[in-house]
Amino acid sequence: MSRIGKKPIEIPEKVVVEIKDGIIRVRGPKGELSWSYPGGVKVSANGGNISVERLGDSKVERALHGLTRSIISNMITGVSQGYQKVLDIVGVGYKTQVVGDKLVFALGYSHPIEFQLPEGIKASVDAKQIKITLIVKITLIGIDKQKLGQVAASLKALRFPDAYKGKGIRYSGERLKLKVGKAGKK
Repeated sequence: MSRIGKKPIEIPEKVVVEIKDGIIRVRGPKGELSWSYPGGVKVSANGGNISVERLGDSKVERALHGLTRSIISNMITGVSQGYQKVLDIVGVGYKTQVVGDKLVFALGYSHPIEFQLPEGIKASVDAKQIKITLIVKITLIGIDKQKLGQVAASLKALRFPDAYKGKGIRYSGERLKLKVGKAGKK
């Protein structure tokens, strides 16, 4: 039995859950999310809890059991509290600004890069000087955990941190193992 899948999900106050025809809808103070869960599992709401049960014991159904419970739990957390990801831009001349619902980056390329934020994701930019380097923090906020993680990964892919100086876009708190440069002539 899946340890994660058999745990009930508590429904907080101000969150409304509807389960109908294989679709679960969750409404809360931050917004609304819906998801079509797979057919190998049964989702039921009783009282203030949601329980997920699998219908069979095949390998696929066992895998979907915990996955379904995790996704529903993330939906409830998203509409009640929301999610946040913070990215750091490190490098001389690397910067970004929010223009409407776009992020405009200067990342050392010959042109500025415009990144269109998807619906439901908001961004804010904060720059601060630490010692001699300028670190720009991008804070992404949204209710859909999967979409927020995908946007953060897409932003990081615009300029991965390089292996020698660590310049580029990284998750806040991410530790990089930098390579040593060449020894040089004596």
